[in-house]
This record gives sequence, structure tokens and C-alpha cells, in this order.
Amino acid sequence: MSFPQMATFRQRFDAQRLDDPVAAVAAELERNGMADRIGKGQRIAVTGGSRGIAHIDVITKAVVDAVRHAGGVPFLMPAMGSHGGATAAGQKEVLASYGLSEATLGCPVEATMDTDEIGQLEDGTPILVNRLALEADGVIVINRVKPHTSFRGVHESGVVKMMTIGLGCHRGASLAHAQGADGLSRLIPALGKAILKHLPVIAGVAIVENAYDETMIIEALRPDEFAAREPKLLHVARQSMPRIFAQGIDLLIVDEMGKEISGTGMDTNVIGRMMLPGVKEPDTPGVLRILVRRLSERTHGNANGVGLADVIPKQLHDEIDFDATYANAFTSTFLNRAYVPIVKANDRDAILSMFDVLRIENPMQARVARIKNTLDLEHIELSQTLAQDTSHPDLSQAGEFADMSFDTEGALR
Repeated sequence: MSFPQMATFRQRFDAQRLDDPVAAVAAELERNGMADRIGKGQRIAVTGGSRGIAHIDVITKAVVDAVRHAGGVPFLMPAMGSHGGATAAGQKEVLASYGLSEATLGCPVEATMDTDEIGQLEDGTPILVNRLALEADGVIVINRVKPHTSFRGVHESGVVKMMTIGLGCHRGASLAHAQGADGLSRLIPALGKAILKHLPVIAGVAIVENAYDETMIIEALRPDEFAAREPKLLHVARQSMPRIFAQGIDLLIVDEMGKEISGTGMDTNVIGRMMLPGVKEPDTPGVLRILVRRLSERTHGNANGVGLADVIPKQLHDEIDFDATYANAFTSTFLNRAYVPIVKANDRDAILSMFDVLRIENPMQARVARIKNTLDLEHIELSQTLAQDTSHPDLSQAGEFADMSFDTEGALR
């Protein structure tokens, strides 16, 4: 069986970025007047999430240092819903993998999955908040603002979601997701508004990244700015996110997926596949079949989102921590995204199986694209047929066409 020849292409995106994120944090917190809202000796909780955010270690340390400079006593706490296997120890392990530990930050890292109910929304939805956050004298929320992978709303991923879903822990996140994707778009702003009345939030550090996974914007928001400012940052993030320029793809090969890359392992906005009842499938890039080759090391076996793929090799299947994956899937209620796809012996067999199901008579003519992951899209491989049909001013060929290459175990090189 023949395979299409592939060549590397470069995709160019807006490269605007901050040269010194740490200095930007310090300047923003000073502009925000955070120090004026911290009393001497007050315990201040700084949140840490489960996403792989550029410079998150030094950004978080800059916040911790600013709290200490203002006279507060900072500590880091996870705000990641059910991630990390829905356990306090698992969530601390996730933070440590991002360089967020007591040794690197110079402050304690405390974690609990215990929540307290501080009220109810008008529809009876309980408002649950992590007990450590409620017991703190102040809370600073840090998160990246970006389009969500499951719904569209005024607030998607950002400081408001971190404050509601993240600090809701396993139970709160489960209740918020119980009403499905449409419910999240309503509940996140409603919960956020209610929580701000009870939780001593001092500031929200909102981060926007460019298409190269680099820090583009850092803003320190006062709590009264969350509702108006975050949607504007979300618009910027949506315009700045990476994408695949090629359209009409028979087979998309994704080298790795993981929780630090996207909440669904692969960003649904990039692959153009949502797979949720009532949620419209994206029009671009028009992918028929998806092969995912491996789990990333930093996902710690969490394969939530693997159900977005059509086929995987046995190696990826063997890497899955089903307890961590299912904890995440049950919380989101989007169980189909954790379903195991077709499993083939290796990459080579997986690719051949997709050509077969696509009824491609001449695989040399297959429209194939290959990416490292949905965050790293500067370089992409395209097959000859797909490249011939793709014209974009920010796409240029960076290598010669060559046959697909496999090692002796059938793994794609």
C-alpha cells in the first residue's frame, strides 16, 4: 500500500507578544491597586489551574511576590474542578508539573476538594466554593482567557470560569456541567456574579496568548471589571488563536494530545469537531477523520477528548489512565469525548485503516495534514494534493515532499 508524500509548511500568525511577562504582572498589579486591598498578615490564596499556560510559573511567582511585598501571606491552591483525578494530591501533582510548587514559589501549596455552599441561584443551582478560598482573607484568580472547547458565551475560559468551575472543585464542576454545554454559557456568568458577592476576590490576572503559545496580554482586573473586560479580552483571544489554513482534509494526524494543551486534549476550535448534542459543528477546517498518535507527558494519562478521534494506535491506548480520564468525563457529562476510538496496532495500520474507511482508491491522492498538537501550529505537514489545493498568503512551503516514513514498529517518524 502506498502513502501520500508529505512536506513541511510554515503558517504565519500575528507574533505580537510581551517581552517581559514578569514585569507586566508587576506593573498591572500596581495599576490595579492590589496592594491597597491587602492588609498586613492577611492570608491570600493564589489560584493555579490545570492548563499549560506559557510562563505560568514565573507569572504566578510574580503574583506571589507582589502579595508578599504588600504585606500579605500568600499560598497557592488548585482551582481545576475535577482535574488531577479529582483528588487534592492529584491536583498538587499537576501544579508541580508546571513548576508551581512550594520550592519554586517560596510559599505553601494547599489543596482540598472540600466545598461549602454559599447560596443558590434563582433556579436552585447550589453555589459551591472551595473551602480554602472561603477561609482566605483574599483570593487572586489567574487564568488564560480563550475560546472554550464546548460552548460559546459571554465568558468562556478565563478568570470567571476559574472562579466558578475551578474553585467549585469536583462537586461544583459536576453541578455546573449537569445542564450541558448550553447551561455552561448561562451558569458561568451567573455563578461568577453570585460568588463575587461572597468571596473576597482581590484581583483577576487575565492572560491572552498569541498563536505561538506566547504571552501577548496580561491584565490585572478588579472584581468589578470582570463582567465588562473579560469578554473584550475573549474577542482578542479568538482573533489571535492558531488555526489550520488548509481546508477539506481527509485525514488529520495529531502527534499528541493532553490536558495542558486543551481541556479536551485537542482544541475543538482547531480540529473543527465538537461532537456535542445541540452544538453546531465548526465549518472549518473540514476534517473527515482524525488520528491521534500519543498522549503528552504532562497530561498524566488523562485522555479526556480522545473520543474526538476516529482511530488511535495501541501505544496511546496503553498510556491512558482511565480513572483520571473518567473522573474528568463524568464531571463534564460529555461522556462521548472519553470513548475509546478504533485501536490499531501502530501508526501505519491506523493510517491505512482510515484510507480504507474513506474509500480512497489511490492513497497518493489523499488530502492529509499532520500537526504536532493544537497549540503548536507554526509548522504543519501537508500532502501534495492538499497543498496544491491550498492557497493562503501566510502559508509557505518549508521542506521538500517525501514519502511517509515509519520505524520498524510501524510508528510514524
